[in-house]
Amino acid sequence: MKKYDVIVIGGGPSGLMASIAAAGHGANVLLLDKGNKLGRKLAISGGGRCNVTNRMELQDLIAHIPGNGRFMHSPFSVFNNEDIIAFFEGLGIQLKEEDRGRMFPINDKATTVVETLLQRVKELGVDIRTNTSVKTITYSDDSVKEVVLHNHETIATPAVIVATGGKSVPHTGSTGDGYPWAEKAGHTITELYPTEVPITSNESFIKQKTLQGLSLRDIELTVFNPKGKKIKTHDGDMIFTHFGISGPAALRCSQYVVKALKKFETKTITMEIDLFPSISEEALFQQLLSKAKNEPKKSMKNLLKGFATERFLLFLYDKLSLDTQTPASTVSHDTWRDLVSHCKHFKIEVNGTLSIEKAFVTGGGISIKEIEPKTMHSKKKKGLYFCGEVLDIHGYTGGYNITVAFSTGYTAGKSAAEQVVHK
Repeated sequence: MKKYDVIVIGGGPSGLMASIAAAGHGANVLLLDKGNKLGRKLAISGGGRCNVTNRMELQDLIAHIPGNGRFMHSPFSVFNNEDIIAFFEGLGIQLKEEDRGRMFPINDKATTVVETLLQRVKELGVDIRTNTSVKTITYSDDSVKEVVLHNHETIATPAVIVATGGKSVPHTGSTGDGYPWAEKAGHTITELYPTEVPITSNESFIKQKTLQGLSLRDIELTVFNPKGKKIKTHDGDMIFTHFGISGPAALRCSQYVVKALKKFETKTITMEIDLFPSISEEALFQQLLSKAKNEPKKSMKNLLKGFATERFLLFLYDKLSLDTQTPASTVSHDTWRDLVSHCKHFKIEVNGTLSIEKAFVTGGGISIKEIEPKTMHSKKKKGLYFCGEVLDIHGYTGGYNITVAFSTGYTAGKSAAEQVVHK
């Protein structure tokens, strides 16, 4: 039976990077995955284009990881976003920078990223076993002993890296397998919840699908607490759906909705859309007044053409019971103010989010208080490492979670190899 210095469980971004780092630092590595192919989540990330990292300054990068981002200072000191860029470019994948620092392969193909990673894993002599399901990890009093497969086979090893992911996007294989193995070693699993997930609402206009499919660009979306105090605001694009709202701004707000509903023990939370975040309510009102003054004979409807998305305006006219054929000169100041107010403070009561399985990212996981940040080593058992989404770390969409996965994966792989090979 072949002996392995390091066994990596899970062939997603963190597991692949952990295998590469461990083998690159001289370890004899076995990579196990229960699926029939590796990198499945990676292949569908970034809409199939694979947002490999984000080129923001480190402080900004950490600010975009609202779930325990500060923990990442140490793994980033080992392998950060610039290292990720250099790593991929060194393997021949040219990258390009898009809005908000997002880095993509020039050919826009996630499959290229997956294939290149797999090629590197194989070049480094990592043994890969797919369709191989791990039942448990066996520990002695203070350290890792062996990995037990579902077919009852046991593989002894001094180091195991758990890279099994969270509970989001389960069809890619992340079904929470790693949590019981961590608990068995004495680790705490913080409460799991969906993040980066579409938000649900029972508002009548949502249930009637009045605005379904309508996209709003460059808006601001805010989550309020029951007393009307702002919890969080995000800018970007969003879309109305048949169950609520989605799109980048909504996904980023989702975790604050989940937490507020729980914290305040309430059934709904108020959110607000600002269609014109760069202009004040008063300035917008004055803008409409001067438009009306310049073209007094135009009907209200024609005057407002192009002011905002037509479908949204039609909805507002209906909601406010406005006669849009009225000449602009006869429209009262109160009506203009009302219209502007609805564009700046469009309220929507939301009641939750889609399930954790429908989320892009899992919130919660293995408590980072029990992990050594410079090595990703367990504080509970010698030879046990964790990386990626199985940990209680999460970022917004936009290359942040994958950066965490690659950074923690590389750190875990390097540390495990150094512990075993160079002791």
